[in-house]
Amino acid sequence: MVTISIIGLGYLLALGQSILAPFFLAFLMAMLFLPAATFMERRLRFPRSISTMTSVFVMLAILAGIIYFFGSQLSDFSKDLPHLRDQVTTVFNNLQHWISKTFNVKIDEQLDYINQGLNKLLSSSGVILGFTFGIFSSGFGFIVFFTLFFIFILNYRRILNNFIVTVFNEKHKASVQEVVTEIRVMTKKYIFGLCLQVLIVSILSSIVLTILGVKYAILLAVLTGLLNVIPYLGICISLLISCFIAFATGTPSTCVYVAIGYIAIHVIDGNIVLPFVVGSKVKINALFSFIGIILGEHLWGIAGMFLCIPAIAIIKIIFERVEGLKPWGKLLGEEEKPNKKKKSYKISKNITLKEMD
Repeated sequence: MVTISIIGLGYLLALGQSILAPFFLAFLMAMLFLPAATFMERRLRFPRSISTMTSVFVMLAILAGIIYFFGSQLSDFSKDLPHLRDQVTTVFNNLQHWISKTFNVKIDEQLDYINQGLNKLLSSSGVILGFTFGIFSSGFGFIVFFTLFFIFILNYRRILNNFIVTVFNEKHKASVQEVVTEIRVMTKKYIFGLCLQVLIVSILSSIVLTILGVKYAILLAVLTGLLNVIPYLGICISLLISCFIAFATGTPSTCVYVAIGYIAIHVIDGNIVLPFVVGSKVKINALFSFIGIILGEHLWGIAGMFLCIPAIAIIKIIFERVEGLKPWGKLLGEEEKPNKKKKSYKISKNITLKEMD
């Protein structure tokens, strides 16, 4: 029954992608805007509908600003595509001649197909623009559903909360309310911390790319911050894109420096920014983070890659509160570090007892 339930749930998730993906994203954003809506209702005495619509207008203004920024940047980028194509061709030709002269190996025929492929790629601005736009949106319908779900969740949040609590048995009411409260607090802190992480990584990337003189530094920096939301894979994708632009518009040494800079940013992000800004509530081990990314992409595409980690974190909180599912909650989390002091004390104690014997 468990196996059949998992298969059925996975099938329903894949079948309802167009509805469930914007619904879950709207739930996360509603948790982020919940303190502001509550403040307007309690302190400013706004009606529930007015506070909800105000939150919607703020969210849409932020979204419109992001879309306008990328639209203007991509417009400038598309104008430079012919020049970029010529630069890539020149750089690869110089690289071919350098390799042939240095290693005395004729590789013109072997690298011909690379030049042809790059020319085709860079000559089609629609491919690049379509790929970049597809990272952030699945279409106009996704945005419409997301906005409607955001309004409904904020406006009817009390009804939804009461339903979740009362649908379970009376003896589980306290624990269910505790789980709901913890999920709400965790989600709010996680999304807020994630926004700060995107901002910090974007600023660090912008500083590195500007110092190295890489063209489109601001566009690449913001793209790096947003892609960094996808654990492990996001920074690798942004690294490849930035290195490609640096290689095409600069020198091979600039490309190497960009790679070193991105590795340093990833180290700072993983060891300083992520623990202190995002917090310790979402401690998912690397194995299940990677599995979640693959399953998320398979079920919901690019949106699933962004939403998989908060979804796993919510599942982990539920597992840790249910008696029979606690081992699964520990399986999703990180390994607990042993207490070294106690271990050394036991070892020394055993040695002492053996010496006494």
